[in-house]
Amino acid sequence: MAVKLGIDQLEKYSSVFAGKRIGLLTNGTGINKKFESTVDLLHKNFNLVKLFAPEHGVRGNLQAGVTLEGYLDERTQLPVVSLYGANRRPSPETLADIDIFAFDIQNVGSRFYTYLFSMAYIMQACAENGKKMVVFDRPNPLNAKDVEGNILDLSCKSFIGLYPMPQRYGLTIGECANLFNSEYGINCDLTVIPMEGYRRDMYFEETGVNWVLPSPNIPTIDSCFAFNATCIFEGTNLSEGRGTTKPFNFVGAPWIDGAILEEALNALELPGVKFRAHYFTPMPYHPKDGKHQGDMCGGVELHVLDRNTFRPVKTGVSMLYTVRDLYPEFKYLPPYREGGRQMIDYNTGNTYIREGKYTIDEVMALYARESVEFIRIKSKYHLYE
Repeated sequence: MAVKLGIDQLEKYSSVFAGKRIGLLTNGTGINKKFESTVDLLHKNFNLVKLFAPEHGVRGNLQAGVTLEGYLDERTQLPVVSLYGANRRPSPETLADIDIFAFDIQNVGSRFYTYLFSMAYIMQACAENGKKMVVFDRPNPLNAKDVEGNILDLSCKSFIGLYPMPQRYGLTIGECANLFNSEYGINCDLTVIPMEGYRRDMYFEETGVNWVLPSPNIPTIDSCFAFNATCIFEGTNLSEGRGTTKPFNFVGAPWIDGAILEEALNALELPGVKFRAHYFTPMPYHPKDGKHQGDMCGGVELHVLDRNTFRPVKTGVSMLYTVRDLYPEFKYLPPYREGGRQMIDYNTGNTYIREGKYTIDEVMALYARESVEFIRIKSKYHLYE
């Protein structure tokens, strides 16, 4: 039997919304099993008065990092407030005419995906302004069981890592909401509308839910697994494959010999993954990001062969260390704003990767200890077996 999403339980939880003015943050992933959008369902059946846009916009038509101003949604003519850019939290003014803030977005199971912390900022604003928060739960594509990585050092917190949690955190978006609310002291009036028929060990394809790309550079479920490994290359002078047909599955630069890198990475015998030499040319996708656009890059394609044994965080750090040691041209990008940290520190949630303070084995031992600690914490917020 296919999993029922939180939004598929709307009728069952209709009393939550009856007679209330509703604001909604969603995007193209906000659909039920009949492909009906959460926007349309709430607009048709209840009093939906305002939309809020995350990164990539309500309709998913903006590339990574592109900001937007408020506008009217073409289909509903409802006002849309952007929560990506200068204002990541809804202001008291934008919350004044709503009673409930609803949230329905497919997340990808990785700490450095901004939707997770858009939700956290909204929860904070709801707590401060006496508004109710409702989260429609959805599956974790990577499963909601496995945990991997370091607990984020709060000196490195940012919009891609706000709370002390590991890179692969093993929770659904609704479970994250409960954890944020209680463990990190938000204390808003929160209701999570759960799924039905979901198990923690499920990969996305096992749920029977239709995949909709949550952002332009996560087109497939495989992209989620690759993203959890290679997104850390955002903080380096390598392309992570944005502007190609397989973002995050390709990693490279014009000065890399793909055959040499393939041999070096496969020699590590990392579980569940193989690397293949690949050459690619990133096309323009974002006016502010010119990393090797139009230049032929040598590098590798990452092939996940066994999801059960694949360890994306270990894979990503191992790739980073290998390129760093092979190529003197390798660099970490400088801070992109005055007084900020380098991007790699935000990506990894620590400074010691950039500093080269530990060997890869020492890093993995540290990550393993911190993962165990987070498993203890997160288990208190499990909604599913």
